[in-house]
Amino acid sequence: MGRILSVNLAVPEPSTAKRVGITGINKQPVDGPVTVRAPGPKTTGLHSGLVGDQIFDIEHHGGDDQAVYAYAREDYDWWEAQLDRVLPGGVFGENLTTVGVDVNGAVIGETWLVGDKLVLQPTFGRIPCVTFQAKMAEPQWVKTFTRENRPGAYLRVVEPGDVQAGDPVTVVHRPAHGVTIADAFRAYLTEPELLPALVETEGLPDELRHELRRRLRN
Repeated sequence: MGRILSVNLAVPEPSTAKRVGITGINKQPVDGPVTVRAPGPKTTGLHSGLVGDQIFDIEHHGGDDQAVYAYAREDYDWWEAQLDRVLPGGVFGENLTTVGVDVNGAVIGETWLVGDKLVLQPTFGRIPCVTFQAKMAEPQWVKTFTRENRPGAYLRVVEPGDVQAGDPVTVVHRPAHGVTIADAFRAYLTEPELLPALVETEGLPDELRHELRRRLRN
């Protein structure tokens, strides 16, 4: 069984990467439980699913289908070996750093029980952006992150609840379609021939599905 290694909330800092001027990508671990709930629409809702977290680029981040971002400690360890640098939990901007959870292998639309009550559902992988590249200060980071296909997973909130470090994570339902976060990320960014299968995947965000249908029509 997997578990939550840390719960991370934004510590806002200046950013020159986008016009918003401030970024919440700098996430730091917090002690104690944090309430998680569906934040509502991307631009008009509460933005982050975690109470106390902050999102500033609300055009591209947050909302119900990106309420929570999870990244696996095992993938951090892999990146540490590749980059030869220490990568503490939260540096990629994730809210939940996990251990023992196959985040990239999660099937889109499966359900995770976190702790006793919170239920989350993986929706899609994290698309790297210029803010992420500026934070990492690694040459060609967007291309590197995309190529290695270890995006972590955005999650929607199915049932609200609290989360804290040490909470168990159990997959309680897995759709039969078998399309994983890594599969979807690859189709979206590097293998467009896979898009026709992806667009019909159960559990995919509606906004993303509409975008994919436009791409296929064009």
